[in-house]
Amino acid sequence: MSWLVALQALDGREYVYRVHAPVDALHADLFWAAFHCHDDGPHPRACDLFDAALIWRAGPKDRITEI
Repeated sequence: MSWLVALQALDGREYVYRVHAPVDALHADLFWAAFHCHDDGPHPRACDLFDAALIWRAGPKDRITEI
């Protein structure tokens, strides 16, 4: 199962990461997986506020769910 996690960065852009995890994965675990992937990359620092992230399941039937 794939999840998409959108993180706001200090440069004003939104970066979206695909995280592979089970259907019952905790949103906090998905957030930290995406955050650490972003932090290891060349992009400007992302906002580390959990409430600022958008997390949704990848696929045509799924809709965006804010957390």
